Amino acid sequence: MKAMILAAGRGERMRPLTDHTPKPLLPAAGKPLIEHTIKQLVAAGFNEIVINHAHLGRQIENHLGNGQRLGATICYSPEGETALETAGGIINALPLLGDEPFLVVNGDIATDFPYARLKNLAVDLAHLVLVNNPEHHPAGDFALNHAGLVTEAGAEKLTFSGIGLYRPELFGATPAGIRKLAPLLRIAMTEQRVSGQHFAGFWMDIGTPQRLQELDVRLRGLTPE
Repeated sequence: MKAMILAAGRGERMRPLTDHTPKPLLPAAGKPLIEHTIKQLVAAGFNEIVINHAHLGRQIENHLGNGQRLGATICYSPEGETALETAGGIINALPLLGDEPFLVVNGDIATDFPYARLKNLAVDLAHLVLVNNPEHHPAGDFALNHAGLVTEAGAEKLTFSGIGLYRPELFGATPAGIRKLAPLLRIAMTEQRVSGQHFAGFWMDIGTPQRLQELDVRLRGLTPE
């Protein structure tokens, strides 16, 4: 199974850090955010990785190269200066992802989620990992029902982690261009074709300089000197 890391966001909330450095290359515990994610994916058996990029994206290619030093084979899906949003970026990368289900991970999250659990998971159109609602997103996104399906309606909503498995068919009828993922997922949810799971472990959306600093402190505390 291939994996895709979404790395095309401009990182407006991280400015001025992202004025000259793409968000995925911002360091935490001495390594770029995206390297932490790649290391986790490779350890879980996801060695073929596709990375999309936009603003300052060439820096990502120059830093990671073909991925060999990280134990991965990396291909790139450039989007130019203007990012295509999540679904648009995935659609643009479909020729690199193939015909089988694939894993997609947001490039601006940090987590200890065990990616290996997704390696051979059966998936209809999509399977989402949901997490406890962080302080900055208390209302959550979606609910998980008793049958393990993700729905919009539910008494207890959780937050979409930015980790999901998708079949190419989810995007098959959507034209290329700037497209958001949520509308496609909502359609699939009404058809009861989106499964999910709740992960209660460590997860952070690294959306601000403060959260980047918090992650840096956490990782340095976990890393032997």
